[in-house]
Amino acid sequence: MSQGESEIQPVKKAFRTVTPPYHGHPDSEMNAIGIAIFLGLLVLMVPLLPFLVIVWAISKLTEALAQKAPIGDEEQ
Repeated sequence: MSQGESEIQPVKKAFRTVTPPYHGHPDSEMNAIGIAIFLGLLVLMVPLLPFLVIVWAISKLTEALAQKAPIGDEEQ
């Protein structure tokens, strides 16, 4: 610290306000909504999973075949 600076002191006067202080509480309603949305997405995605795997496998297969195929005028 430089010589002109003093140490930080705690606040001695409280900030006055008209509203009562807010004390947090667990938000179980929002937790229940989040869990319900997750379960809904899970119910939708599980039946679609085999189709997603098939599309992924086809894309990997075509990518592998495209790398092996000759391109343009390489035979000349």
